[in-house]
Amino acid sequence: MRIIAGSGRGKTLSSPTGDGVRPTSDRAREGLFSSLESEFASIRDLNFLDLFAGSGAVGVEALSRGAALVHAVEADREIAEVAIKNFNLLTEPSRKHKVFQSKAAKFLESEFPVHYDIIFMDPPYDLPNSEVEVILDTIVVKNLLQPRGLIAIERKSKGTPFAWPQSMDLEKIRTYGQGSIFYGGYSATVSE
Repeated sequence: MRIIAGSGRGKTLSSPTGDGVRPTSDRAREGLFSSLESEFASIRDLNFLDLFAGSGAVGVEALSRGAALVHAVEADREIAEVAIKNFNLLTEPSRKHKVFQSKAAKFLESEFPVHYDIIFMDPPYDLPNSEVEVILDTIVVKNLLQPRGLIAIERKSKGTPFAWPQSMDLEKIRTYGQGSIFYGGYSATVSE
């Protein structure tokens, strides 16, 4: 795995090992950022949250492309250390990042004054949809997504779909092999 674009372009990322690890493929990562840059024109100066961060590849890519703030959340201590190592490949003091070793739901329950423009979630494929839905509801209740922000969730392509909160709509789905990325955000009537 490599950083695809931006200030860290071409740098090799470390990958954690183990059966439970499923990094977002380079192809899916490239597709994700193409979609995000199409939506926002650029992710420069945006706040980015990477839940279930794994190696941190998606968050590192966001920082490399100019995100102002990147928070990466990974429950497994050893994998979180790999993410920290990958973030340290970028030496840009003007941009902030932090890797949190925490379960996603616990992190979202903490108190912090950040509103994210982009929230990316790549939970294990075997995580029940009900848990994804609880996380989405928490994002709404805690007001963590900017009104015109976007949530991108990677799930198994042929899996049962999850439900978006009532105030949000599914905007599009992009499929990359066995995984699909579902994009959604607040309904137009809510965000105006």
